[in-house]
Amino acid sequence: MSDPRAGQLVLVTTPIGNARDITLRGLDLLREADVLVAEDTRSLRRLMDIHGVPVGGRPLLAYHDHSGAKMRDKVLSHLALGALVVYASEAGTPLIADPGYDLVQVARAAGHGVTSAPGPSAAVTALSIAGLPTDRFFFEGFMPSAKGARRKVLQSLVAVPGTLIFYESPKRLEKSLGDMAEILGEDRAAVVARELTKRFEEIRAGTLAELCRLVAETPPKGEIVILVGPAPARNISPEEITRMLTAALASQSAKDAVAEVTAATGAPRRQVYKQALAILGKS
Repeated sequence: MSDPRAGQLVLVTTPIGNARDITLRGLDLLREADVLVAEDTRSLRRLMDIHGVPVGGRPLLAYHDHSGAKMRDKVLSHLALGALVVYASEAGTPLIADPGYDLVQVARAAGHGVTSAPGPSAAVTALSIAGLPTDRFFFEGFMPSAKGARRKVLQSLVAVPGTLIFYESPKRLEKSLGDMAEILGEDRAAVVARELTKRFEEIRAGTLAELCRLVAETPPKGEIVILVGPAPARNISPEEITRMLTAALASQSAKDAVAEVTAATGAPRRQVYKQALAILGKS
């Protein structure tokens, strides 16, 4: 049997739209792999067919949210025999809003090499062409579909000092933009990027309120990335923080009130906590 450490897992990034965005190294690895693993085996077969890379008699394993638990053992057994295992996401960079995280974790824990053949990412592609600040950004990915859970996530992002990046489905886009406008601010600069690298690529820019109205009038189709610019700097006075805390404490615990006001104002948590104690008479 081969040395268990000889097996290697390579993450191959696949195109997010245009099939020609696959890298030359990515194609080489698809040809050389002993075992192919894919989030969507049909998508990988189609990509390989386009570029003339035969699957041949090699194992092609489906690794996704529903099969991951039982498939990990199969992948590990191939790695233990010294196989070169290539994992490809359905589109874009593996592990970015992708189920491959656990596979990488167990492969590394077993002592196998893990590396990547980098390439496209919808989040970074959208950020690069959106015209919003790129020096600092936060990738949230897909938000919860339930309204309450989605609003809770957005509330936690209010004070993030960078551009926010989300993935969203066309069916939920209008509702998500509406919640963003209400929680993050109607005047926040934002971009909706659609069908990146494809024939009908489209970039819509405006405030969250404007984009919400535009999407309601002409609902988009296809793969969508939402980007929201950083919140404008605010000079929050201690008096305003006290007012906000008093209102929050009327219906919430001190812990939740402090968290809400800290997120909404960007003020230091220690300062907000101290003012909350003063309001409660515990200072």
